[in-house]
Amino acid sequence: MSEEIMNTPLDPEEVNTEINEAESEAAETAEETAEATVQEAAEEAEETAQDAADASKEAFEAESEAIAEETAAEAAAANKKPEKKHRLSYERRKGLYGYGFIAIWALGTIYFFILPFIESLIYSFNKTEVNQGGMKMEWIGLKNYRNAFRKDQDYSKALVEMLQSTVLRTPLILIFAIFIAVILNQKFKGRTFARAVFFLPVIIATGPVIDIINGNMDQGGFSGGAEQFSTMFEANLVDQLLNFLGVYNISDTLTETLNTLITDIFDLVWNSGIQILLILSALQGIPVSSKEAAQIEGATAWEFFWKVTIPYISPMILASVVYTIVDSFVDPQNSVMSIVLNKASNWEHGYSAAMAWAYFAIVAVFLAIVVAFINKFVYYEVE
Repeated sequence: MSEEIMNTPLDPEEVNTEINEAESEAAETAEETAEATVQEAAEEAEETAQDAADASKEAFEAESEAIAEETAAEAAAANKKPEKKHRLSYERRKGLYGYGFIAIWALGTIYFFILPFIESLIYSFNKTEVNQGGMKMEWIGLKNYRNAFRKDQDYSKALVEMLQSTVLRTPLILIFAIFIAVILNQKFKGRTFARAVFFLPVIIATGPVIDIINGNMDQGGFSGGAEQFSTMFEANLVDQLLNFLGVYNISDTLTETLNTLITDIFDLVWNSGIQILLILSALQGIPVSSKEAAQIEGATAWEFFWKVTIPYISPMILASVVYTIVDSFVDPQNSVMSIVLNKASNWEHGYSAAMAWAYFAIVAVFLAIVVAFINKFVYYEVE
């Protein structure tokens, strides 16, 4: 068969016809393929455009919502009342609370202390006379001060005696206070009771009790005399004690010496309560490590006392010195204060005010000199 086909002659027209048909079919196929490709591309482009339009729409809607929320927030903030803020800091407000607590005390100090203080200064430069309408004053300048120092011999003498007494008593009170405070700082049975005993005079030495002790029964508003109370407050207690011991009439010099010594001891204990308390608080503030270090170094108790204890308590010693001097000068029982108070009782307010102000100036100068001298030996611990 194959041999027959190969041996059969080909017609050129038929060959051309077939070729043309094949070309037509190829052209149709290519055209259909191109149309399909273009249609697919158009569809894809349309889908892409739709997606882009949807995305753009969503972005626009989101942006519109954000703008609307921001506008609403601004409107709400504009309509909202501003919050109250504290203009003062916390520390400042705490300070104001403190001022509020001391306001009553400050008003009392101004009315009952500062105003009379200024009035007494004015009185000292005037001759005063009490009338029905009030205090009548006549300006005389420094005449009251000159009279106090030039004409009144008792005042100048009392000043000298007071200064001498203060110079002698202050070291004794301080030494006694340090001695007792060191003892009370030790551990022993009944320590609390002993501390109370030494501090007791500070509590009871006011009001009617001090009048009873000094024998001023009438001034204290009591009647019947000292026999109604314990004999320990009688004025002649020391004399009775010496008489009981049988040494009262042996010698006048011996009796006077013992009387002075015992009286001074009583006054010493009576006037050292605050000083003992101050020094005791300073002793309790000494670090335990310092004592341990001193023991390691081989220091004795005597060396520890002078080289560690005294420097540590020296600020309180200075405070005790100031307190002792002031307490001694303002004691109503001292001679200068007695003269001043007697003048005031006799309605010589201008003259008594001049004496009081001169006394105040002398005390201030004396105290400044003492503090300046002692402050050179005071040890201040700086962290």
